[in-house]
Amino acid sequence: MDIETGTLLKKIESFVPSNEQDLEQFKSEYLGKKGIVQQLLDSIKTLPPEQKKEVGKIANQLKEAVLTKYQTYKEKFKYEKQIHKPDDLTRPTAPLMGGYHPITLVMFKIIDVFRQMGFAVAEGPEVEDDWHNFSALNFPPDHPAREMQDTFFINQSKGILLRTHTSSVQIRVMEATRPPLRYIFPGRVYRNEAISARSHCFFHQIEGLYVDHQVSFADLKATLLHFARSIFSPETQIRFRPSFFPFTEPSAEMDISCNLCQGSGCSFCKYTGWVEILGCGMVDPEVLKNCNISPDEFTGFAFGLGVERITNLLFGVNDIRLFSQNDMRFLQNFISGKLVF
Repeated sequence: MDIETGTLLKKIESFVPSNEQDLEQFKSEYLGKKGIVQQLLDSIKTLPPEQKKEVGKIANQLKEAVLTKYQTYKEKFKYEKQIHKPDDLTRPTAPLMGGYHPITLVMFKIIDVFRQMGFAVAEGPEVEDDWHNFSALNFPPDHPAREMQDTFFINQSKGILLRTHTSSVQIRVMEATRPPLRYIFPGRVYRNEAISARSHCFFHQIEGLYVDHQVSFADLKATLLHFARSIFSPETQIRFRPSFFPFTEPSAEMDISCNLCQGSGCSFCKYTGWVEILGCGMVDPEVLKNCNISPDEFTGFAFGLGVERITNLLFGVNDIRLFSQNDMRFLQNFISGKLVF
């Protein structure tokens, strides 16, 4: 029974549907009225008492694996339909003359890489409350860690603010959904910072979260290595440096070998051969507790990257302000079809 179960789980894990029809057929094969899971459940009636619990556990494992795979690809096909939706012929022709903004191009690319690894997409409000933006993420009221982020408050006395990171959506998902959780969270965030070539008062983030049984730092490293090599090049190297974030422990900053000089050293990487692209770490047990998830049963990792930073590296843009100035001389370089990843 164990060997058969392992074989089925491997088969489910390796299944990749080519279209929605394949996906529905896959679900029916396992979860239909005459599916494999239902057959297992039906067999419980005839089993000795000592075997019923084991078979029930196996049926639940298969059901959970199938539903996770089904939901992931259901959202993937829905997303692809939205992206490739046929043009409305009743609309004016002006929208067909433009192209995607560079931030949008890179956002789509990053989302696609993580979708292929089984991550679903979740979004949340840009106007947040203190609990989701700070407190649930291990930022006590007077903790020095709050000083890491200069916040735009809408109503400070009530804790209403513009979110400073999309980690707030991580909290919302963990509060509403029981693990396993594998999500990315794209969106715009706001910080009260001086505007310069390297920083802005608003920018775009994509954060990620994976919570399940026995998730390790090795899983995090493998995920981010695949991401880096998918976005930049198969030769890209990564390294991790110890860091601090209130919501992860241990925490790290991740660098990649500079894609402009291939690690040999240039002005962009300050002649080090390395460029920092994201922060990451294992989800702090206190954060899991805040979301009513048992840290004794589950572990997880989280990461966050700036989309503007990745865009700078991919397209050699050295001034972040260009992304929000709507200068057509700059944007015309990104008309669809001229630049290919």
